[in-house]
Amino acid sequence: MINHLLVNLVNSVLGAGKATSGDNYSYPCPFCNHYKPKLEINFKENEEGINHWHCWVCNKKGKKLVSLFKAVSAPDHKIQELKSYVKISFQEEHGVKTEALALPKEYKALYDADTKDVIVRQALRYLKERNITPTDIKRYNLGYCESGRYKDMIIIPSYDEHGSLNYFVGRNFGPTDIKYKNPQASKNIIGFDLLINWDSPIVLCEGTFDAMAIKRNAIPLLGKTLPEKLMKKIVSSSVKQVFIALDNDALKQALEYCQTLLNHGKEVFLVDLNQKDPSELGFTEFTKLLHKSLPLTFRVLMEKKFQL
Repeated sequence: MINHLLVNLVNSVLGAGKATSGDNYSYPCPFCNHYKPKLEINFKENEEGINHWHCWVCNKKGKKLVSLFKAVSAPDHKIQELKSYVKISFQEEHGVKTEALALPKEYKALYDADTKDVIVRQALRYLKERNITPTDIKRYNLGYCESGRYKDMIIIPSYDEHGSLNYFVGRNFGPTDIKYKNPQASKNIIGFDLLINWDSPIVLCEGTFDAMAIKRNAIPLLGKTLPEKLMKKIVSSSVKQVFIALDNDALKQALEYCQTLLNHGKEVFLVDLNQKDPSELGFTEFTKLLHKSLPLTFRVLMEKKFQL
């Protein structure tokens, strides 16, 4: 649904726009001044304040209207009015730059690494023991570090729907007691979002290796807590079936997530892992458990809660 008051505000800054397809409006581009209205803005309402804008001639683009308003030097009172319609962070409003998440500077991709290198062989041996195939290595852009904070670690990146890095996990393959190292970044993300088909059933699991073992439309929670951003995405998406595959020690949280999803009309399946992780089970065995799972009813949900 389009907020036409927001459209009127943008019109007051850029000039009258013209409705095109879907929730888009086109405007004369103030950057390249093309004679046709080639700057398109998406006005679909959303809680994150995202309104993609893009000029199809000069390729100037952004995700938020505040960046567009600042780029065209819109008056301050227009930016203040914009805050009435979309979410604007302090950093965006005041032009404070935040450091974007990036892979470690020592990161090297494994899919084209020199297999004569000892460290590379150790990393590949570890992944093979975890049943990670060469196809998986390329699909997930797995890498490694031979120095730095993530020395002797497999680097597992996660990318959002636009292909931007939103998190990564470091998993040790060398002789140390520290198994994992994570970046100083929020876990309120959708893991492996770039690889998810939001028109098909999804599987929620705990770790990245679990998701890789499941292979099909699996989202790692990076722990036992379902991120708020992920919950909102599931609820608002066209996904009809959600399979939850968490360890038994996370059953209480899993049941709460099940209830929320049932309340929003989703068909929910609680996968019984038989005290194992999906990465331990492997693709074939996990798929068998998936097919055995039955839709969860409110009655069964309440029974499981009482059993706890």
